[in-house]
Amino acid sequence: MLESHSIAGPPSGAPLAASRVGARVRVPLDSPPSPRWSRALSAQLVAGLVGHPAVGHLRLDAVVQGADIVLDGVEPAEAELLGPVLRGAIEAANHACEAPDDEAVRPANMDRREAQRVAQKVVETAQDPPAPAG
Repeated sequence: MLESHSIAGPPSGAPLAASRVGARVRVPLDSPPSPRWSRALSAQLVAGLVGHPAVGHLRLDAVVQGADIVLDGVEPAEAELLGPVLRGAIEAANHACEAPDDEAVRPANMDRREAQRVAQKVVETAQDPPAPAG
């Protein structure tokens, strides 16, 4: 799937609970991205922020929520640093999603029936063992 997104409006900031550090920054996107694009954005943000000292409180685990990029824990000192990294991460996620998803075009490593048998074994072995006969 070919996919591209851009910032669609002004960001909003909100304070976090007193026990937390920084602000929650919401950046609206033009439309809700796919999970693939969201993963690409998260990976690019992490890569772009590695080694920056001021991002210790930033949470990136659920960075895309609906049609928003949500950055929790943005400290005032890191706001200027974060802007260019965010812009670069959006561009990189767009670039990563310009081509079809590799997973969708690669041949499968097993047929669907075999995958279903694997899934069935997982569920069977996750259930309680049978009571001993006695």
